[in-house]
Amino acid sequence: MGDDDVMRIDSRCPRIDAHHHVWDLTVRDQPWITGAAMAPIRRDFGFDDLLPELTRAHIDATIVVQTVASFDETIELLQLAADNTRVAGVVGYVDLDSDRTAAQLDRLLGGPNGHRLVGLRHAAEFEPDPDWLVRPHVLAGLREVADRNLAFDLLVGPHQFGAARRAAAAVPNGRFVLDHLGKPPIARSERIPWADHLTALAELPNVYAKVSGLVTEAGSSWTTGDLQPYVDHALGSFGAQRLLFGSDWPVCLLAGTYTQVHDAAATTLATLSADEQAAVFGANAIDVYRLPAPPTAQRPQASEARV
Repeated sequence: MGDDDVMRIDSRCPRIDAHHHVWDLTVRDQPWITGAAMAPIRRDFGFDDLLPELTRAHIDATIVVQTVASFDETIELLQLAADNTRVAGVVGYVDLDSDRTAAQLDRLLGGPNGHRLVGLRHAAEFEPDPDWLVRPHVLAGLREVADRNLAFDLLVGPHQFGAARRAAAAVPNGRFVLDHLGKPPIARSERIPWADHLTALAELPNVYAKVSGLVTEAGSSWTTGDLQPYVDHALGSFGAQRLLFGSDWPVCLLAGTYTQVHDAAATTLATLSADEQAAVFGANAIDVYRLPAPPTAQRPQASEARV
């Protein structure tokens, strides 16, 4: 099914999935996919696999996010974005804890498809040093990222919230996006100290957060009611203007289908006004990632709908 065949609903506000992945295990291993619990996603996932899910959920465009510490993977993702108009941007990787950050950023931005780079990420949650984000080299790298008008995704564990806050405060001209609401312990029905950490991070106006990855944190028997208190706290902390929807596909498949994840997000955010929902499901991603041009919505008015 091509772009012109997508069911169209509302052409005024693009709907964006701000967080998904792709990988090909024949090209590059994903060493974080280990153990029996992760076995269902230890296979290849390409953008063509995601397209039918986007169509069913009426999602117009996506942000694809890096999965491993690989400069080459980022180049490949930029090519993916060039080949697929519905990939609006790439959150890639550079070596922040080095003297190479500026050179790598300039190589990406100045290379083929460099305009598709909208952000960077490092899987800080796997770093044994809880203060990795505030190492001198890393802070210098984050400033290089900010100076190039790129966002930075924060993938952190509970022990790293403090460092994340200090890093964002040290780079006030940067834009930081907390992935997966900081991975709250939903499966244990715990909110403290996660809630306090989230509130403290949200006090910084340059930090945003993704409503993503929650079903994985909740486990396979989750209900929307399990997620609601965590989304409510995020709304109370960040407001609708600093939250973004993300599916975290295909990782989400460990606990739910793409449709289930999308519908759960829509349900937990159902009390928002139409404008606020449009912000969370699209406009905020355009803003924080400075998408070079808002992707054209693939959904005209219902009277024009077609398959």
